Amino acid sequence: ACSRWRSEASKVRVGSPKAVVEGRFERVTGEQATDIISGAGADIDEDGGVIALRSVGSDGRSRAHLGGRSVPVGVLADLAEQLLAVHGQNDQLRLMRPAEQRAVIDRFAGDAVATPLSEYREVRAEWQTVVAELAERANRSRELAQQADLLRHGLGEIEAVEPVAGEDAELTEQIKRLAAVDELRASAGAAQLAVSGAAEGDPDAPGALGLIGEARRRLGVAEDQVLRDLEPRLAEAAVLISEVGVELGNYLEGLDADPERLQQVLARQAELKKLTRKYAADVDGVLAWAEDARQRLSTMDTSEEALAELAARRDQLATTLATHATRVSEARVRAAAELAGAITAELAGLAMGQAEIDVTVRSRPADEGDHYALPVEGELVHAGPDGVDEVELLLRAHSGAPALPVHKAASGGELSRVMLAIEVVLAHADTA
Repeated sequence: ACSRWRSEASKVRVGSPKAVVEGRFERVTGEQATDIISGAGADIDEDGGVIALRSVGSDGRSRAHLGGRSVPVGVLADLAEQLLAVHGQNDQLRLMRPAEQRAVIDRFAGDAVATPLSEYREVRAEWQTVVAELAERANRSRELAQQADLLRHGLGEIEAVEPVAGEDAELTEQIKRLAAVDELRASAGAAQLAVSGAAEGDPDAPGALGLIGEARRRLGVAEDQVLRDLEPRLAEAAVLISEVGVELGNYLEGLDADPERLQQVLARQAELKKLTRKYAADVDGVLAWAEDARQRLSTMDTSEEALAELAARRDQLATTLATHATRVSEARVRAAAELAGAITAELAGLAMGQAEIDVTVRSRPADEGDHYALPVEGELVHAGPDGVDEVELLLRAHSGAPALPVHKAASGGELSRVMLAIEVVLAHADTA
C-alpha cells in the first residue's frame, strides 16, 4: 500500500532526514509475484521471503528497494497488488454475506471440501435435470396427454390410408387420362390407323408402314445405286414406326381393359385429399407430419410407468447426492474448529486478545414448496450449488460474552481486524 503514496516531504517527521517503511513478505508464492521480483533483478531469500523498503526524504525524493536491490516505485506497487489485501470498515459488507462466510471455510479447507463438493455438484446437475423434467411432466401431464391423443389420432388416420410418396401427383395424371378416355381413344386410334393402316388391309388406307413398304420396294429395284442406298434408311424408319404402332395398340387395350378404373382413382384421390386438408399441402408433407408425430410421441410418454421410472431415477440420484452433501458437511465441520482457532490466534495480535471466533456449520432447512428439497439424514434441506450448509462466523468479544454474528458483535474497526485476520489465515492455508 505504501508504494502508492506520493513522495511528499510532509510525510517526514520534522527534524528527520527521511521516513522509511519496511516490510518482509514471507513464503512468496504465485507465478506473477515471483516474475515481478525476478524481473526487477531482486532475489528471494532461501526461506521464500523477500524484503521491500520505501523511503521518502525531507527533500521529497523517494527511494524503493526490493530484495536488496534498488527498483522503481512501480515495482513495489505491482508486487503489493499481488501480495497485500487492504481492509477498511466497508469490508464488513462482505463478511455479512452467508455465501462469503461459506467461501472462507471452503478456501481454508482446500481439497478436503473442494473434492467432495465437485462430486456433489456433478450429481446435483443430473438430479436437477431429472427433478425439473419430472415436475414438468407432472404439471403438464393433462396437456401432454391431450396432445398425444391428437397425434395418435392423426397417425391412425394416415396409417389407415397408407399414402405413398408422390402418389397424389400420379393420381392426378391418371385422372386426366381416364376422364378424357373417349377423346384419347379416338386420338390413339386415328394415330394407329395412320401408322399401321386399316386392320382389314384396305388398299385405300395403307398407313405409314404400307407407304414406307411401297417406297422400299420401288427403291430396291431402282437402276440408280443412289436410290437403292436410301432403302436401308427406310427400313430403319419402318422399324421405329412399327414399334410406335405396337405401343399405340397396347395403349388402346389399356383404355378398354378397366372401364371402372376412373371411379377407383377418384375415390383414392378423395381419401388423400382428406389427409392433405388436415395435415399438409401434399402427400409428401403428410408423410413428414407423420414422422414428426412419431418422434414427438416418443418424448411425450405420460404413462404412469414412465413417471414412476423417472421418479425412481430422481430418488436414486437424491440418495447419491445426500451422500456427497454429507461428506461436504463433514469436511466443513472438521475445518470449522481449526479455522476458528486460527482466526482467534491472529486476533490476539490485532489488539483483540480477549475475542474468540466460533465457526458454525449447519444445514439450511428447505422452504415450503422448495423444488430442490433434499432429504439428508431424515431432514429436508435445501440443496444449493454449494451444498446444503449455512456457515456463520460468531464473535465473543470477551470471555463470558455470548457468541453473536460478527456483524452484530463487533464495531466497524473490529470487523476490519476480523477481516484482516481471516485474510492472514487464508494466506497461510493457500501456501500450506
